[in-house]
Amino acid sequence: MTLFGSILSQVLERVLELPPARTRKIEVTRNLRVPMRDGVVLLADRYAPEDGGAGDAAELPTVLVRSPYGKGGLHSVMYGRPFAERGYEVVIQSCRGTEHSGGILDPFRQEAADGLDTLVWLGRQPWAGDVVTTGPSYLGFSQWALASALASVPDDGSWEGIPRPRAMAVQLAPSDFREPVYEGGSFALHTFLRWTRQRWNFERDEPLHLVRAFGRVLLGVEGRAVGRAEARLPLGDLDRWATGRRVDYWQGWLEHDAPHDPWWDSARHGDAVAGITAPVHLLGGRYDLFLPGLLRDYARLRDAGRQPRLTIGPWAHEDPAWVPVATREALAFFDTHAKGERGRLRDTPVRVHVGGAEEWRDYPDFPPPGVRAERWHLHGGHLLAREAPGDSPPEGYRYDPADPTPSVGGPLFGRGAGPRDNRALEARPDVLTYTSEPLGRNLEVVGPVEAELWVRSSLAHADFFARLCDVEPSGRSVNVSDALLRVSPGRPEPEEDETLQLRIELWPTAHSFRRGHRLRVQISSGAHPRLARNTGSGEPLAAATKLVAAAQQVFHDPLHPSAVVLSVLA
Repeated sequence: MTLFGSILSQVLERVLELPPARTRKIEVTRNLRVPMRDGVVLLADRYAPEDGGAGDAAELPTVLVRSPYGKGGLHSVMYGRPFAERGYEVVIQSCRGTEHSGGILDPFRQEAADGLDTLVWLGRQPWAGDVVTTGPSYLGFSQWALASALASVPDDGSWEGIPRPRAMAVQLAPSDFREPVYEGGSFALHTFLRWTRQRWNFERDEPLHLVRAFGRVLLGVEGRAVGRAEARLPLGDLDRWATGRRVDYWQGWLEHDAPHDPWWDSARHGDAVAGITAPVHLLGGRYDLFLPGLLRDYARLRDAGRQPRLTIGPWAHEDPAWVPVATREALAFFDTHAKGERGRLRDTPVRVHVGGAEEWRDYPDFPPPGVRAERWHLHGGHLLAREAPGDSPPEGYRYDPADPTPSVGGPLFGRGAGPRDNRALEARPDVLTYTSEPLGRNLEVVGPVEAELWVRSSLAHADFFARLCDVEPSGRSVNVSDALLRVSPGRPEPEEDETLQLRIELWPTAHSFRRGHRLRVQISSGAHPRLARNTGSGEPLAAATKLVAAAQQVFHDPLHPSAVVLSVLA
């Protein structure tokens, strides 16, 4: 190990607050060839303690990480040395079609088969011990895909000897990737256009290009360039604006926008989650893109009688603050389940950071016991109150897709995510707000949040966006939870009076509204570019260019009791 490597190792140990390394002598083997059943070869790097980590190297558990972002660099820092120095073999593999691995990348839809073939290969390596898996985002989804593939392996002896993961540490990732691509039925433009641009930067095998791209990100040039593309129509041309070429998977995402299109089946693994018997550790963020899906997977495991570990922090997707927590907790989890070391885990299975109170709390479950549903109703005069509404006329606004309501904070990909001051957004004429009186006591909301809205639109194709905010005594309005729902003919069916009853599942949260603060609910019809604007025309998603403004109404009367439903902790 070089002097620089030794210094870096010790710095990481302090920054990540890891237990002391068992060894600093790590052997790295680059570009191991891993064959897939269709003849494609994927490449992987292996990190191993030179001295066996104070034991026989053949007995060491093997940490498997499968990534489309390269095997070295940041992944070497996050997974290679930290785990190898603490008594693990580590295999970091480049997914199909990325960083010199063979084949063509088809995001989300190929990871089950490739993950299974990788396990078969690992089972043939004399140095590989019990397998554990870890990684965030796409790397976390690849773990769900692998578990799903294992569930389909026939029990006829033909797959005898394949190692099955002893533990999984999934961070910031759902088992179903169709849902976040079409959040509430609307295409997640900001996230997946920027991801496509990011992939293009990785695919260009030019070191200077990556340096330039990183510099452009730091200077904000990259964000502005993609931002200009996000403002354009049709969406089917944006891959060319972002990368200079047609991107097949971008076109596929846009073409297959129907809710139950079987094209997405290979990227949807939720049905397999309940069958996972390996211990699972889940980590998410209150403002993470994928928190709803991750918590659905937690609920699937709980319903199946499992007890996964769960940590939810105050993070957005690209907040580096989650990295030390994820590394420490994954290491302790693997030490417990792959090495049999006791006393490494906290006493309670769930740990959640509560906003407003700005403190960590431990619970036996999520939502915690004792949570009750509490309805806060919309009233005339822009009031929010627990009492049911009386007679009052609906309030309306005009949504113009030529000037779409912008996204401010929340679960974004990249800069600007998380809690933000919403006052400028709330001053727009296309945003309605409903605000409570100042609270006489703290109100603890921990768990699901839902908006039940009665609305009417002049168009058959429209979006409705609901957001819950915490209004400070100073007047600053900070977003806590939100979501959008896209409506189209028959979804949902209109009532006799042509109103629509909408149930919008907002981001789950953990937030303490403090005494003297007020609750606020925003209602609008967009959050662009986080979510693609609804053009109102009903044209196909990829080709739509015609922009039609909509007249929207929100009802709050005894027949149409619009409300937000909070999970209140007694």
